[in-house]
Amino acid sequence: MEAIIRPIAVMRSDFPTKFGIPRQSGLVNSLRSTIVFEPEYRNPDALRGLEDFSHIWLIWQFSEAVRKEWTPTVRPPRLGGNTRMGVFATRSPFRPNALGLSCVKVIGIEQTAENGTVIHVAGADLMDGTPIFDIKPYIPYGDCHPDALGGFTSTAKEYLLQVDFPQELLEILPKEKQEAALELLSHDPRPSYQEQSDRIYGLSFAGFDIRFSVDNDTLYVKEVCKL
Repeated sequence: MEAIIRPIAVMRSDFPTKFGIPRQSGLVNSLRSTIVFEPEYRNPDALRGLEDFSHIWLIWQFSEAVRKEWTPTVRPPRLGGNTRMGVFATRSPFRPNALGLSCVKVIGIEQTAENGTVIHVAGADLMDGTPIFDIKPYIPYGDCHPDALGGFTSTAKEYLLQVDFPQELLEILPKEKQEAALELLSHDPRPSYQEQSDRIYGLSFAGFDIRFSVDNDTLYVKEVCKL
């Protein structure tokens, strides 16, 4: 019998598209997102006790990467997009079931009139509208392994950039979004295989289009426009 799973919630975030989303959860902790439950799962009893945990695991779907077929190897962006690794040795979205796993920090649990009980989180790497299939508490004594090995990720290139964001452009963004934008851009939103210094990229974030270029290790913001 084929297993059937249904989304229990959806993520509401500042990313309307995949471009620029952090490559892993927890990289940009100043990002704020909200988990909104589907109507049939808006029973506050289902979250009883969750307020005592600081972090949670999210099991979700790469909804923009669902494919009928899968391949046993993929090209991790952090290896330049040319080296192949086994799909189960990576966190590539192109997997047999297109499922993602993220650990996020719980900022608050709020009862709302429109959406019932919602969970505000920090550090999520999910696009707006991403379906969430399950939520589990992060348990430090079992989930934290300080001696764990990181495989190829331990030797992957460090992508942090200096960010030149002119103050007059930065102030176009809402004040509460500015820190997240700076941190997000420092992680180099570009695909790893693109390094043209004269190319202009556009990052859709929090209702704005942030246009930038990168030269060597510095990202230069050129324009900020409201979407």
